Amino acid sequence: MIASEVRSAEVIALSRTRKDDIDRVLDSGADAIHLFIATSDIHMKYKLGMSPEEVIERAVTAVEYAKSHGLIVEFSAEDSTRSRWEFLVKIFQEVVSAGADRIDIADTVGVMRPSLMSELVKYIKDRVRGNYILSVHCHNDFGMAVANSVAAVESGADQVHVTVLGVGERAGNAALEEVVAALTFLAGFKTNIRLELIASTAELVSELFGFEIQPNKPIVGINAFSHESGIHVHGVLSNPLTYEPIDPAIIGMKRRIVIGKHSGKHAIAYMLKQLGVEPNEHIVNEVLMRIKELGDAGRRIDYEEFLNIVKSVVGTANG
Repeated sequence: MIASEVRSAEVIALSRTRKDDIDRVLDSGADAIHLFIATSDIHMKYKLGMSPEEVIERAVTAVEYAKSHGLIVEFSAEDSTRSRWEFLVKIFQEVVSAGADRIDIADTVGVMRPSLMSELVKYIKDRVRGNYILSVHCHNDFGMAVANSVAAVESGADQVHVTVLGVGERAGNAALEEVVAALTFLAGFKTNIRLELIASTAELVSELFGFEIQPNKPIVGINAFSHESGIHVHGVLSNPLTYEPIDPAIIGMKRRIVIGKHSGKHAIAYMLKQLGVEPNEHIVNEVLMRIKELGDAGRRIDYEEFLNIVKSVVGTANG
């Protein structure tokens, strides 16, 4: 269904290195196939029950078969990062020679760290000859998926596997929004992602998957561009770059000034102006005092409560 309806993107189907799986992909009408087989000793012994030589033979046969039927082929070495590096070079070279268009370093259980990922990417790039795209596929078991993905690109990887909000097996995969933001704003790379649609896409995925985006989620969490601390609010209102690494509007997000026990006078004055209330010193001090009292009592101040406080203070001041 996806292959028949999606026209604006390449549709690629994941497949084991088995003829019947590949035939299913061919029947689907997908543009490309992502073939995978495990290459770590633990997987080859306990999951596949195959020797390294048998794994290479299976991989090459599958690549040749898929290419002979006109598919774009990406080959992934499952559990790459727990595989012997010299064996990775051997199998990658064999599949590239057999016609694979892309090869993928898969950090299947998320055990890499940025420095080692960088070293591995360079190791593969330096030793595997041919015309291919090098991908990385990073899982987030130790919270390193985004950092490992960025390190890989900086070291020569051409493609990164990502998911919106990092959804995926166990602790998830590298989050599209974080990888793209880091590559764009920190590392200076150009991607083809439309940055202004990042926030709305994250919201859509959240809705369809039936879970809320955690408030402190980088880039797209509601707290990512929220400010409560008096010092922070003062800085942001003077110049947003003091406490924001990027303009939230670039990625479709909005800046929020949060009122709470850590608020200062600048935040109150700003919010009063938004309501059309002249922020004279008496009103600002009185509103701030009441908010801090509620905050100290453990109360969260929502917008409705803030309005009631302002109405009460302004009414008293005018009375």
